[in-house]
Amino acid sequence: MNVFVYGTLKPGESNYYLCENYVISAKQAIANGKLYHLPEDYPAMTPGDDQIQGYLLSFPDSQVLPILDDLEDYHPTRSISENLYYRQYIEVFEPSGVFLAWAWVYLMTPERVTQLSGIPQFNGCWTGDR
Repeated sequence: MNVFVYGTLKPGESNYYLCENYVISAKQAIANGKLYHLPEDYPAMTPGDDQIQGYLLSFPDSQVLPILDDLEDYHPTRSISENLYYRQYIEVFEPSGVFLAWAWVYLMTPERVTQLSGIPQFNGCWTGDR
């Protein structure tokens, strides 16, 4: 099972510890979207056409998903508008652009990003050391 991460869950960032004991591999990767920095000092990704830099985390099974869902305030039984993020299955690519895998990603709606005063990150890369 794969998850594309682009923010605090990346290796070396503040929330990676939540999943590092489950990770089989972590590969640098890109995915299509739009990236924002939120004033609360974490990122949001929305659907879009920019190249977002992150990592493809591979896990032996899906047992880590409830931990990640909780962090991202995502509950499958709620509507998208009731969640902070929602989980979607997307294509992930090597940095060279070659298809790598399908993976889960946590996205935010553009409306929620606007509501939270998200700042576009045109370089497609977010780090916690601002």
